[in-house]
Amino acid sequence: MPRRQPTSRGKNLFGDAPAEPKPAAAAYRANIDGGSRGNPGPAAYGVIIRDGRGEVVAKLKKYIGRSTNNVAEYYGLIAALDYAESHGVRAIRIESDSELLVKQMRGQYKVKSEDLRPLFERAQKMSKAFDSFRIEHVYREQNREADALANQALDETEEKASGAPSAKKAEAAIAKSTAPAAKAEPASAQPGPRKIQARFRGGVLYLLEDVELPDGMVVDVSIHLRPKPPA
Repeated sequence: MPRRQPTSRGKNLFGDAPAEPKPAAAAYRANIDGGSRGNPGPAAYGVIIRDGRGEVVAKLKKYIGRSTNNVAEYYGLIAALDYAESHGVRAIRIESDSELLVKQMRGQYKVKSEDLRPLFERAQKMSKAFDSFRIEHVYREQNREADALANQALDETEEKASGAPSAKKAEAAIAKSTAPAAKAEPASAQPGPRKIQARFRGGVLYLLEDVELPDGMVVDVSIHLRPKPPA
């Protein structure tokens, strides 16, 4: 009996099978924080962004003027989403130590503040542009880097307001460290009151001279207004 030639039947049995889906890109992670000294008072935000491998790809910080903690938190969230969107990130996970912000973004809390509503609506709209968006609450200890950035932005602004640039402060610190050590006299032992100039800006009184005082000490402040010198 002659042998039959092999047929093509089954030859392409898997030829038209759909290719296995590519694994989804690992989500970026953004730690956000916002703070206000006075609440309301001078406010700023800080953001740390890591890629899918956990490497830091961006550090964002900005002073936003006189505002509240919650407003600063939302500014940090919007800054993180804006960075991710502008860099083509499709999946992002936000971590914040603000329970209010997290639960409002999840729809668990209503947004009652008129100051927060436009920021909330903007953040919601931006979050829907991603393939994957998650927001989680973390403890403050897990958010230290973002908190440090927010405080850096506030410190730098205060230095500019006081007229003492960081470079000059650094030089003064070096000179102080190399000078012979002098025995510091406690504030309580110094005779009579001391007169120190200060500048009022953004609802905060900034001393124009470094003063070492023990924690908890109460001081008397006497206000004498001076006319602003001509420009």
